[in-house]
Amino acid sequence: MLDIAQYMVMNRNFTAICAAMLMCAILIVFIGSVSLNKSELTFADAAQQKEIYLTFDDGPSDRVTPKILDILKEENVKATFFIVGKSAEKRKTLLKREFDEGHSVGVHSYTHRYKEIYASPQSLIKDIDRCNELIKEVCGRRSALYRFPGGSYGLSSRLVSAVNAHGMKYVDWNASFRDSEILSPSPEQLVTAAKSTVANPKKIVMLAHDSTDKTATAEALKYVIKHFKNEGYTFKAL
Repeated sequence: MLDIAQYMVMNRNFTAICAAMLMCAILIVFIGSVSLNKSELTFADAAQQKEIYLTFDDGPSDRVTPKILDILKEENVKATFFIVGKSAEKRKTLLKREFDEGHSVGVHSYTHRYKEIYASPQSLIKDIDRCNELIKEVCGRRSALYRFPGGSYGLSSRLVSAVNAHGMKYVDWNASFRDSEILSPSPEQLVTAAKSTVANPKKIVMLAHDSTDKTATAEALKYVIKHFKNEGYTFKAL
């Protein structure tokens, strides 16, 4: 028979073991719940990451580019400008403003003359370098971004390969204001086009233009930005 002292020792040991087991169980449940919550948050964050890249071709222009820059600044949005060197030669202040305000500047062409640019891979690279020299002069460094005039679709693989081999990253688009397609468009038409032409809802590369005749583009821009902000998109420059 156990005496009282032995019983009390065994009872204390049993109580201690039970307490330790209970603590372990609590810790396992707590750690499991923390891991689960972390996993759920990570998945939710990833599911909500929607990005849009506004891109403007054919500028800069005195009539439209400043309006676009003003709206981008007001809305705290960064964009990418694919410039035409011949236009930028006369508007270096605007080119510098694009760069200084945190937007990306890319090469669109120097002349925008398709026959000359696409005559051969050598002609294409010569045109790119001429435009990039201007960008370096004004912004202090060359750009690695390129947009083929008219886009890369249907071009000779030799031309595309030449751009890649030259260390340039070419950028097409999967949505558009259609401001170079619709004849004398209203701002409302451009907003509708920007909303309806989205091909990839998670990552949008939006085509627009800031050449001198694209005043409706500037008028539509604020409404396009507000729409995609309301849809939960983050605006980024390339």
